[in-house]
Amino acid sequence: MEYVFTPPPQAAIPVVGSQQFFPVHRVYLVGRNYVEHAKEMGHTGREAPFFFLKPADALVVVPDGATGDMPYPPLTSDLHHEIELVVAIGKGGSDIAAADANAHIWGYAIGLDMTRRDLQGEAKKQGRPWDTGKGFEHSAPIGPIHPIAQTGLIESGSISLEVNGARRQSGDINQLIWKVPEIIEHLSRYFVLQPGDLIYTGTPAGVGAVQKGDLLEGTVDKLGSLRVKVA
Repeated sequence: MEYVFTPPPQAAIPVVGSQQFFPVHRVYLVGRNYVEHAKEMGHTGREAPFFFLKPADALVVVPDGATGDMPYPPLTSDLHHEIELVVAIGKGGSDIAAADANAHIWGYAIGLDMTRRDLQGEAKKQGRPWDTGKGFEHSAPIGPIHPIAQTGLIESGSISLEVNGARRQSGDINQLIWKVPEIIEHLSRYFVLQPGDLIYTGTPAGVGAVQKGDLLEGTVDKLGSLRVKVA
């Protein structure tokens, strides 16, 4: 096949303990999936799950033990951090029942959903999509994939984020409003899930702004840490 220009490389994430890489198809994210975070964003109650996407080339892949660089993006003065458990899909399908969903999980990672909050807020006011606030370049830092064969199912465990050594976010995976099997069930009604899909499952309360030069370190039980510097 002859292309009119060289196509971009396949987005891929290293697999812990292996020379293999996990090829990325789509990046889905779940909105307001912790109660206290929903409250800090001005919402209450258990709303129906909703989703948005980021392009695969928004990923900033940070190898195990390394510190990644994320450039501070243009057109914002209010860049926010959101630490999340990421689920990597290894078996696709549609209309997947929650009872069967765990069989579709290949592994887990730590991710950051970086958000231009001022642009997102303006889009909300005008009833417009969130793309400019969420889907920009380098907006999805992620650590290596940990195979579920090594971690087992992750249904609980601490999730936290520090900025320059000060704790900002803290919670437990068991506090997810919509649990991972339920997320997969609902998401697979809207889209045909494919091997290589990533699902950012939501962030605990405590989101806030970062500045150039800040060092972010997120941790999730069983997955180690993810270190990113705002360049």
